[in-house]
Amino acid sequence: MRGYTLVELLVVLAVLGLLATMAMPLAELTVQREKERELKRALWEIRDAIDAYQRARAAGAIAAEPGRSQYPPDLLALTQAWPDARAERRSEVLRFLRRVPRDPFADPALPPEASWGLRSYLSDAERPQPGADVYDVYSRSARPGLNGVPLKDW
Repeated sequence: MRGYTLVELLVVLAVLGLLATMAMPLAELTVQREKERELKRALWEIRDAIDAYQRARAAGAIAAEPGRSQYPPDLLALTQAWPDARAERRSEVLRFLRRVPRDPFADPALPPEASWGLRSYLSDAERPQPGADVYDVYSRSARPGLNGVPLKDW
């Protein structure tokens, strides 16, 4: 009856440990790449909805107080049903998002709409500040992307 010696088991464990050590950075890279894809998708989706809301306001489809910005007051406004002011039947509504996507790099305890940094129309692009409307969104993460650009600058 022949079994494995202690030396053979130690060699196998050392080889497995070396392989696991080499696989960890690859796994971390894969997770980072997927989160960055989610971030790009979410930014595109929200920015497209903000632009669609602004076009609808400019076209008179969303009635609002004169003198107010043509951009949504907050991100949740993009998920609401807005009566189409141009429609003959008042049952027609406009929606811009089904739900607000979450920033994949934000704290999971935050609600999705609070996970984003907000920039108002009157805010400078270099130092975005929230205000009475939502002109743009950005990730609050200072972490660099795989391309070397900080995620907050995407």
